[in-house]
This record gives sequence, C-alpha cells and structure tokens, in this order.
Amino acid sequence: MADWVFSIVDRLGAAGVGLLILLENVIPPIPSEIILPLAGFRARAGAFDVVAAWGAATVGSLLGALILYGFGAWFGYDRLYELAGRRWFILSSQKDLDRGHALFDKHGGKVVLLARCVPLLRSVVSIPAGIVGMPLWRFSALTAVGSGIWNAVFIGLGWYLGENFEVVEQWLGPVSYVVAGVVVLAAVVLIVRKLRARRPASTARHRA
Repeated sequence: MADWVFSIVDRLGAAGVGLLILLENVIPPIPSEIILPLAGFRARAGAFDVVAAWGAATVGSLLGALILYGFGAWFGYDRLYELAGRRWFILSSQKDLDRGHALFDKHGGKVVLLARCVPLLRSVVSIPAGIVGMPLWRFSALTAVGSGIWNAVFIGLGWYLGENFEVVEQWLGPVSYVVAGVVVLAAVVLIVRKLRARRPASTARHRA
C-alpha cells in the first residue's frame, strides 16, 4: 500500500495528501495512519511544506466528512427507522436507533469531536450526525478541530522519525490488515445481533 500512496503524494504534493485523506474518510479501509506519517516523512525530505500538508489533510478530512453528513441528512431518520424494522437490515435495530438518537441529542458534540481520533468511527460518525440533523456549522467546526489534532499527531510522527521511517513501514501492512479485519468483524457482530433479535419474535409466534 505504501508504494501507491508515495506515488500520489510525490505526484500531487500536499494536494495529494488532501485527496487521499478525503478518500480515507469516505472509504475507511484506506487508513490515515498510513497516509499521514508518509506525508510527514516526505515533508521533512523537502517535497512540500509540512504546514501545507497538514492544512490539505484537514480540508480533505472536512470535505470527506461533509459528503457522509450530506448522505445522512438526505437519507433521513424516518427512512432509516423504517429500514431498521426490516428483517434483512443488519446495520441497526429500531431500538439501537432510538438509543443512538438520544445519545446524539445529549452528547452529539463530544461524540463527533472524539470520534475524529478513533479509526473507523472517524468516518462513520458523520452519517448519524447528518441523520439527526446536527447543525452544519457545529458539525464542521468540531470535525475541523478533531481532524486537525489527529492529522497533526500523525504527520508529526512521520516528520519526527525522518530517516528512521522504516519503523513505520514495518507496521503499514499489519495496520491495513487490522483495519480490514475490524470492518469484517463489525459486520459479523451486526449480523449476529440481528439474528438473535429475530429469535424471540419467532419463538413467540410459534407458541401462539
């Protein structure tokens, strides 16, 4: 994975960093934990300004988050609630949606801010924020702050390591596999929960 990330960054500079981070927000299996240290390493080598890389990464994070926020706002809570009641819909139950809506009403700002520093949640949290109608200005501000901190830490890591960047490269493959594994595991958990939720209703019908 490192080779094609290097090729994009070397070809497009800081703009390439922003583009990759935008894609990372929309397609979570592309981890920023790989992209950002590579950007810091390239910035230290003089390929581009490190502040420009950080700014591009933060703008990319915000744009990617706004795409998912817009999708959530377009889809809407009522439509999602109706889908959650279908037997084949594995992403959530209606009870989960009720709990999630209550959580966002009470702690939505904290959730969005802190989720920007958690892999996978960094992308996913934008959708429920759009669904429940969090004010766009507030969502954008919290996303920019949280993403800016995350980006600074990992770009700084790549800058700090410099010529010892092979330490990070040793982790590139394992990190990508772990992220993919977490995605698969999350899908399995959702399916199992949905199947278990069906059993009581099915048993009740048979008894009746």
